[in-house]
Amino acid sequence: MKILIGVQGTGNGHISRCHALAEALRKRDDIKADYLVSGRAQNKLFDMDIFGDYAWRPGLSFAVREGRVSFLDTLSNNPWAQFWQDVRALDLSSYDLVVTDFEPVTAWAARRQGVRCIGMGRQYAFFRSTPTLSPSLLQRAMLKQFAPCDTMLGMHWENIGEHVIPPLIHGEQTAQPSLQREVLVYLPFEPVSRIAALLANFPEYNFSVYHPDAVPHIDGHVRYYEPSRPGFAQSFAKAEGVITNAGFETSSEALARGKKLLVKPLLGQFEQLANARCLRERRLASVMENLNVNHVEEWLEMNRPVRMDWPDVAPELARWLANGALEPVATLHQRLWKQSQRIAAVA
Repeated sequence: MKILIGVQGTGNGHISRCHALAEALRKRDDIKADYLVSGRAQNKLFDMDIFGDYAWRPGLSFAVREGRVSFLDTLSNNPWAQFWQDVRALDLSSYDLVVTDFEPVTAWAARRQGVRCIGMGRQYAFFRSTPTLSPSLLQRAMLKQFAPCDTMLGMHWENIGEHVIPPLIHGEQTAQPSLQREVLVYLPFEPVSRIAALLANFPEYNFSVYHPDAVPHIDGHVRYYEPSRPGFAQSFAKAEGVITNAGFETSSEALARGKKLLVKPLLGQFEQLANARCLRERRLASVMENLNVNHVEEWLEMNRPVRMDWPDVAPELARWLANGALEPVATLHQRLWKQSQRIAAVA
């Protein structure tokens, strides 16, 4: 079995999820995977060794300005002609399957060439309306046109439909010992200056800030770092709480490890808004609409984190793919959710 996996590079969550799958696939001798990454400048990618000699394309991405998606910038800044040229030029004749984590070049190339495409990731949970996730008809149409697929494998924190499985998380999924008053901050779409101004109000806490525009340095109780998978994992492990945008993967990692969670959804990005609403309604996390001192202070004083106990999805998914993805998604869904539970609070 030979597959091509399309990795959406706009967010580190997509890369982290595919990183976990790549590790599981590498342990098998009955499947070979190649990778194509798009959506981020190649010189901005980091810790990509697991993907081997991966292909890169510019792809498409959403433009963000001042913590909000800019649809005008998105339409004007994306290389549309190059995108369609890359779609037409990508030869899939040697592959049995294509797997796309919301990566559009591989998805559209598969559609043009009649190769079966598995859509894997958070966005595919939105392809069908559920009581928990109900995008508008326009929003759902936009998702389906961005990275179309033949088989949906959406992901969510709870069992909401037969097309949805638990999160695919990179790293250990157990409650971790943490340091009191140690907080990880990952808000890549917010200006560093605004993050600094917010955290200045809480000198009694220690913050580790990871940001693509950060200059590594220590400013009193705040440490600033450039993005780094090993460094981020180390800071994540010792933090008692995580402040982040409402992306799916980082939130999932916090819930799997019993970290208290505060999310600030990216305005104009309906997936993050839906994530934030779901987290708040299920009492899985606290939510702030903007960088608000009062919200952060209230959250810092809270000490009732929730932990979600999900199965290790990566090896199950690797086995499913190695068998040609012939097992019905509903059966895979049922097997994985039987192993999941919510643990109300971490001592």
